[in-house]
Amino acid sequence: MPFTKEEREYLKLLGNNIVKIRKERGIKQKELSDILDIDDGSLRRIESGRTNPTTMTLYGIAIALKIELKDLFSFEND
Repeated sequence: MPFTKEEREYLKLLGNNIVKIRKERGIKQKELSDILDIDDGSLRRIESGRTNPTTMTLYGIAIALKIELKDLFSFEND
């Protein structure tokens, strides 16, 4: 089922926040995908907001970035 416009925008905000936190931590995209044991294309789709990551993938990202899961969702949703 395709995403609504609002859902696509939310996934983009989430992805942008992941990128921001990852870069703040000095972690390259390939490094994070290796830590998560996912291909870098999957991580690129998450970070660009083109896919809806599972809860466990988000949990893994939070652990790898040494943040709480809720911090992935700390962004303004205008």
